[in-house]
Amino acid sequence: MMTRRLGKSGIEVSALGMGCWAIGGPWTWEQPGEEPFPAGWGTIDDRESIRSIHAALDSGINFFDTAANYGAGHSEKILGEALKKKREGAVIATKFGHIVDAAERTVYKDDDQVLTNLRQDCENSLRRLGTDYIDIYQFHEASYSPELAPRVMEILEELVGQGKIRYYGWSTDLPDRAAIFAGGAHCTAIQFALNVNHDNPEMRALCRKHDLGGINKSPLNKGILTGKFDPESTFPDNDIRHGLNFQEGLPAKRLKQVDALREVMTAGGHTLAQAALAYIWALDDRMIPIPGFKTRKQVMENAGALDLGPLRADQMSQISEILTAWPAQ
Repeated sequence: MMTRRLGKSGIEVSALGMGCWAIGGPWTWEQPGEEPFPAGWGTIDDRESIRSIHAALDSGINFFDTAANYGAGHSEKILGEALKKKREGAVIATKFGHIVDAAERTVYKDDDQVLTNLRQDCENSLRRLGTDYIDIYQFHEASYSPELAPRVMEILEELVGQGKIRYYGWSTDLPDRAAIFAGGAHCTAIQFALNVNHDNPEMRALCRKHDLGGINKSPLNKGILTGKFDPESTFPDNDIRHGLNFQEGLPAKRLKQVDALREVMTAGGHTLAQAALAYIWALDDRMIPIPGFKTRKQVMENAGALDLGPLRADQMSQISEILTAWPAQ
């Protein structure tokens, strides 16, 4: 089983985590003054979600990433239910920083309330997860004020001292924000997007410099890197991908890019999805991809990548050449 040391915490986790966004089910981002939009990944089956989490544990995967946002708390509740008698064998990362209405299944941001709500946000997540501690508590407001961020970190250190959380991090694609948390005594990870189509070398360098783990959201690029979509693919209106058009623009270019990559990525016996995860492991040994899932079948396919390991150096070189020849920016 491939493992990773999660930054300065020294926590050993499986090199593959499970991203629990999709199992939150449908929910809506309703920012006041703006048009609301679906922020979930369509309809889900809670029983299948629990079976999938158990399948992940049985496959040696012990790292689960969720957030108060996902399903307006529903993802945390389902994860907590699945881990009810298995908590000690799991490492839980969750996130805070937004206004969550569980009854209406809506979420929005209000930076003025972050500091006021932080401690209660933590209590709410602990309750939904059915646990008395959170392993990694991550700030979910990616572009929060750099002037106020140190105060957020102070409260997180207080929560560490109270035993509510063990470590913390920031979910952001902005290296300048991540750098504010990086030196924190109990900051151990940064979550950011990373996949075959999108690198963030500055963030990877920051993780290495400060001995932080990299938790990689979107490792399959909204499912595009699984190879299961074609120009006719569409999504229901409760799916965040609703309206994505694979017949033109960047989405169409991505499909052509995947077709160009298919042969080299699967040359070692990986499926496309497994190869996308193996690419990240070959790129940087601090990185932990967290693909989403709705079914046990998806979990088992992703878990199979652990047996096959990182892509070979020659595959990585060929992929780089193909990405240059088939740009999709």
